[in-house]
Amino acid sequence: MIHVLGGYQTDFARSGVGLFEMLREASLGALEAAAVPAGDVQVAHVGNLAGELFAGQAHLGGMVAAIDPAWAMLPTSRHEAACASGSMAVLAAMADLEAGRYDVALVVGVELMRNVGAKEAAGHLGCAAWAGREAQAADFPWPALFAEIADEVDARHGLSHEHLARIAEINHGNALRNPLAQARSWSFPDGCFGTDDVLNPVVEGRLRKYDCGRITDGAAAVVLAHERYGRRGPVISGWAHRTAPMLLADKLARREPYLFPHLRRAVLDAYERAGLRGPEDVDVIETHDCFTITEYVALDHLGLTPPGESWRAIESGLIDFDGGIPVNPSGGLIGLGHPVGATGVRMLHDAARQVSGAAGECQVPGARTALTLNIGGSCTTVALFAVTGG
Repeated sequence: MIHVLGGYQTDFARSGVGLFEMLREASLGALEAAAVPAGDVQVAHVGNLAGELFAGQAHLGGMVAAIDPAWAMLPTSRHEAACASGSMAVLAAMADLEAGRYDVALVVGVELMRNVGAKEAAGHLGCAAWAGREAQAADFPWPALFAEIADEVDARHGLSHEHLARIAEINHGNALRNPLAQARSWSFPDGCFGTDDVLNPVVEGRLRKYDCGRITDGAAAVVLAHERYGRRGPVISGWAHRTAPMLLADKLARREPYLFPHLRRAVLDAYERAGLRGPEDVDVIETHDCFTITEYVALDHLGLTPPGESWRAIESGLIDFDGGIPVNPSGGLIGLGHPVGATGVRMLHDAARQVSGAAGECQVPGARTALTLNIGGSCTTVALFAVTGG
């Protein structure tokens, strides 16, 4: 079994801090939370999408090796899968531990994105789509691609902006209680989640300002250990990882009940590996919501509703903070923030905090089993982790 011994997240509202400084803060914070000496860490894995584009910096594993003298010869590697980069780093660390190569691993995800303007940042992030083949006419590539997903959902099942607006409202509301959330001090005027073109202007297609996650700087880290090192802390009881073709048009299933069959298959993989019947055995979910439509699509693929009926989970209050299966009590990507390479690690950290009863004002009472869903690209890479209290 793989245990999450402890973790750390930087303040996602903060900017102006460099890649090394964020890596250092998160890594040392995770060590302190885990009560693990630096010398006990035997391997490190880093999640990051675009350090080269935003900061002219690659080879981030070498930066981790510079954090503490005990790590001067530490084996490290960096992992990239768009917004699922952090989860790929976690999977690599788990594989190292399960193979018996090492007993203790550090996983840290980081992204620096607020050091450039919004248009330039959007262009850099577009590298995770198929360059030269999709979203070519869009000012903002990712809102454009996810607007296409929203259009496809609408064409198949119908889609009301009211349901997307409610997702944004829930996640921003949850972020207000999270002391590390990017949007924790934002104000939300009446009507801002609706279709008022002044309060909530269109970004691309049918997606509006409050449908979109924002550019975020930040890092998150966890210390993972095989039970050989000691049985303490939450357990990663299940996982899943699937990848579909890069182009959005090649992923959309035309004759299947689920829009993204590979995502549904991954969800079932995670439930099976964790010994869960389905969402009825899950107390809390941290899911990818880079846009409101991303969470909307996730809800039925996670099994909270039948295919095409995600609206039921929203209208019933099931996903509210005090609902039957709270979704994104942290605030999610929309409210908490989305430093791309850190998101998968942050999700795992928050899941571990929830099942340990250590999530503070974000705590879901009695949570013992948590599920994360991290997505890279236009649902190209998908990764899930099930975490249970240790």
